[in-house]
Amino acid sequence: MKKIILLLTILLTSLSFAQTVKVTGILKDTENVVIETANVMAINPVTKAMDAYNITSEKGEFSLNLKPNTEYIIKAGYIGYAPFEKKITTTKENMKLDIILTGSNTIETVEIVKEMPVRISGDTIIYNSDSFTNGTEKKLEDVLKKLPGVSVNKDGEIEVEGKKVQKVMVEGKDFFDGDTKIATKNIPADALDKIQVLRNYNEVSNLKGLENNDDNVAINIKLKEGKKNFWFGDMMAGAGVGDTTDRSILNPKLFYYSPKYSVNLIGNLNNIGELPLTMQDYFKFTGGFKNMMRKGGSSFNVTSNDLGIMGTRNNRAKNIDAKFGAANFSYNPTKKWTISGFGIYSYNKTDLQTENIYNRIDRLPNGTTVNITENRQDISKQKTNLGLFKLSSSYIPSAKMHLDYDALLKTSDQTENQGVISTLQGDIFTEKSQKPLSINQNLNYYYTLNDKNVFAFEVQNLYQQEDPFYNANLQIQPFALSGYNTMQSRNNINQNRFIRTNKTDAKFDYYYMVTPKSNINVTVGNTYSYQNFNSNMFQILDNGSRNDLTDTSNTNDVNYAFNDAFIGVHYKMLLGKFTLNPGVSLHQFNTLDEQLNTTNKMSFNRVLPDFYALWQIKKSQSLIYNFSLTNNFTDIIKLSQGFVFSNYNSLYSGNRFLENSVSQVHSLFFRKFSMFNMENVFANVTYTKQTDIITNRALLTGVNQVSSSVNINSNFPNESLTGSFNYGRSFARYFKANGRASVNWSQNNNIRVNPDNTEFIQNTESFTQNYSIGFSTNLKNLPNIDLSYDFTINDFQDQVNYIDNPSVTLEYFFLDAFSFTSEYSFFHNRNREKTIDTEYDFLTASLSYQKKDSKLEYKISATNLLNTLALNENSFNALGGSTNFSSYFVQPRFLILSLKYNL
Repeated sequence: MKKIILLLTILLTSLSFAQTVKVTGILKDTENVVIETANVMAINPVTKAMDAYNITSEKGEFSLNLKPNTEYIIKAGYIGYAPFEKKITTTKENMKLDIILTGSNTIETVEIVKEMPVRISGDTIIYNSDSFTNGTEKKLEDVLKKLPGVSVNKDGEIEVEGKKVQKVMVEGKDFFDGDTKIATKNIPADALDKIQVLRNYNEVSNLKGLENNDDNVAINIKLKEGKKNFWFGDMMAGAGVGDTTDRSILNPKLFYYSPKYSVNLIGNLNNIGELPLTMQDYFKFTGGFKNMMRKGGSSFNVTSNDLGIMGTRNNRAKNIDAKFGAANFSYNPTKKWTISGFGIYSYNKTDLQTENIYNRIDRLPNGTTVNITENRQDISKQKTNLGLFKLSSSYIPSAKMHLDYDALLKTSDQTENQGVISTLQGDIFTEKSQKPLSINQNLNYYYTLNDKNVFAFEVQNLYQQEDPFYNANLQIQPFALSGYNTMQSRNNINQNRFIRTNKTDAKFDYYYMVTPKSNINVTVGNTYSYQNFNSNMFQILDNGSRNDLTDTSNTNDVNYAFNDAFIGVHYKMLLGKFTLNPGVSLHQFNTLDEQLNTTNKMSFNRVLPDFYALWQIKKSQSLIYNFSLTNNFTDIIKLSQGFVFSNYNSLYSGNRFLENSVSQVHSLFFRKFSMFNMENVFANVTYTKQTDIITNRALLTGVNQVSSSVNINSNFPNESLTGSFNYGRSFARYFKANGRASVNWSQNNNIRVNPDNTEFIQNTESFTQNYSIGFSTNLKNLPNIDLSYDFTINDFQDQVNYIDNPSVTLEYFFLDAFSFTSEYSFFHNRNREKTIDTEYDFLTASLSYQKKDSKLEYKISATNLLNTLALNENSFNALGGSTNFSSYFVQPRFLILSLKYNL
């Protein structure tokens, strides 16, 4: 297999590079000034095809790889200059050709620029979609993966130059704002005309240039002319064969775009493992809401009190049944007013099975060690109903005024029934259920008084309520709970919880332009949060009666208020190639908790500095440094002193006297993106140090733990250092290669309690390394291949684990109607001692048939062709220094026959 892949790669490479000559030169204007990012292309007058193109470097250089002994028309263009055109005939030798553009802004220049596969306009990179497709692409993500400087991970998240894309738009209208996965998995590839990557993106024009938006990246999709003002999309239906369970899929998609309004409708019903929206997607779905208090210097995050019903990993489980429906709209009553929103419903029924090997080595006070090992089988059945609804209004009557309102509702109904067989604890049955609800509202007003004065007012409110219920039916009860009846054949313990949060952030910003290259920003803000938390435990006895555990150690009735009032000042200035933005904020913090019939108050002041610096080395090359000092506050759960079940073998109680921790973060980010040689380089390093940390104080007995939270002495900080380097390059137009390395080191401190009630500080270190390389082709009339190799080293307290993951993807569009794709991945998971050494692989393939201009597509696809039973993974837990090796069972092999009709 490896030899075949290598030979195929060499063949494809030689086909592309053989018999080429290079035409190079410098592009200048009539005043001998070089022009950067100008467009140069070579047109074959016989085939009418663009055989090569290039974008000039900062030195005006260009380079074209052409066929020898061939006539070409060399075209060049740049906005503001007359187009250049010249006929040349290549020989077998490289050629030198300098180009001079004369000043004249004409329509022909614009047309030459539009023909280019890639072009740059300010902070926008514009890709011509058809220039990067070979006929096998079905969805937006298939096209994005082939663009220089763009990548899409397995979760459908888009990265550009190492930065995550935060928003996808179609024709300038939001497409399910707050998530890119729905766009990458559903927008049809044949509808795409141009893909615009918007760097330094700020949707509020009033604040452009006033704030640092280097991390903000958005993508806007321009549709082909035949897709505008018409309904387009497709309807796909399929049935499966190959195992005892009937398989089926129904996937309709409808889209409509006009200048006045747009509508997107997506549906998906299947039991083949496609999950349009996972639980992980649901919890990270922001709806486009931003962290408006990021400049404040303090952090108060409302934690999610979900029970860990998270479902599948990488869309794989033993069995998956999914139903999904989504609608997105945008409407312009007037040119100044836009109303938009979406609604999403998702139902997942999932069967999961895992086999786990848990291991921990404890060092006792007398210096001896004890090894604790547990073999455990978990079988779970989960049902989730998820709902997401957003309504937005944007009113921009003029360039001076901008008014926004957004409301996002998230609701769900989740249940899980799990059976566990443990070598240490016997058989266990648990039940989880929860119906969380949250409403997030946002109101923003921006006003530009004149060239010197800009005002911004932002307010955001979060209302959230959660009601998790937990039941564990145990063979062995590991905890001594006050009032608990131990004279039962089974231990049936239950806990109800209810948490309500009402949090409001309000901020007023005033920007004053001191000079055209400097401004002062004064911020006045306030965060207020009020939470209450109630919980109670009860035991179901053998006779079915209920035993309420009413002791204060088993119940919670807590109210908690947090207030942060602050004023901040930032000064931004441009000094040549440097942008400096130092700032400082003064905070007044107040906290109040009420529980156990007593009140606990805290009040203090804190000055928190921050600093931002940008060195624009070249137009396409920059270095950014960020520093921040942040006060981190916990929410009500860690302050509530009654016991809460984290799991059947984990019991937690809070600490009302916790104080905030302080973190300092230093980060460097380097970016280089050259359109001249399609080279993309980015690197970053981040160091974080947390002092006075809120850490765990834990008594571990076998695989059971009782823990609380405490502040640890500042002499024992938590530290982390992360870094990554990525190099990517597209060359000879048809090839794309990349390499990436990332490291993550962390040191954590926890307090361990010995069986004799003595304590010691447990320091744990982890060091993770990941290295990957990839190579892909994008040829029009030959098979295309995508090779990658990923190598990971996990080192945790001298427990070292290695993972090899080579993969290959093959694509071939042939006979103008057939499209074949196949993907193979191999995993080798082992530890240093070779006590764990496992291998597994996955193979998928599909063959589709669709004649040109036909609306029907016939397809046969195969999943898990090698019938792999389970995938394996390792995890580490800093608390206790434990490791866990798990085998995760997946769906069997099956075939799907489908028919798709394109509108």
